[in-house]
Order: sequence, then structure tokens, then C-alpha cells
Amino acid sequence: MGKRGKPSPKGPAAPFNAALAGLAARLEGGPRAAPLAPGEAERPPSLRAVVRMERAGRGGRTVTVVEKLDLSAPELDSWLADFKGEIGCGGAVEGGALVLQGDARDRVAQLLRARGVKKVTVA
Repeated sequence: MGKRGKPSPKGPAAPFNAALAGLAARLEGGPRAAPLAPGEAERPPSLRAVVRMERAGRGGRTVTVVEKLDLSAPELDSWLADFKGEIGCGGAVEGGALVLQGDARDRVAQLLRARGVKKVTVA
């Protein structure tokens, strides 16, 4: 019994660090392609991507821009969410290009290659 006659809440069913269990698997395996959603047909990955750093017109802030990905709008949103989670930064889709905060050209290029993009140009 807890304070004032109330039953004490039961402890968590899983270990305390169960929330971080998926993180250990990600760190061990390195970057990998996201699993397909149920009913989503596997489509061939884009053959080319251009990754560049940009500072002009952004108030002095550095961003990494990923262009030339021939993906639909929902796929761009999905890839952006995955990249933001893997790199740990903010980002947005601007006119068919992925824009990630900070200079993450090398990490983005590595993630693109892991997703099956054949030619990644880093500028």
C-alpha cells in the first residue's frame, strides 16, 4: 500500500532501459534502409543524388541540401524523417530537395548509399 491507503502502482513490465533497446541495435548495425510499410511496393532507389552545403540566403546558417532524388512527396517526407532521426538534426523539404540543418554531408552520403542510391556526388 502506498500513501494514504492507495495501492502503489506496479513497476514497469519491462526493464527501465527498454526505451533505449532499439538504439543499441541501430548503433551496432550502422546506417540501414528503413523497413517498408505494409502494402508498400518496393521501388528501385534513385540512381543519383547530389549532396551539398549551403549558407547563402539562410542568415549565415549552414544547411546540407540533398537534390536530384527522384522521389514522390510522401517518400521525401519519409526519407527526411529517417535522416533527421539518424543524424539528430532538424530539416525540411524545399522544392523536391531535402534540407537538413548543419554540415552533415559525409553522414548523409553514407545514409544514401545504405539506401541503395548508386551515385552520390558530394559537393
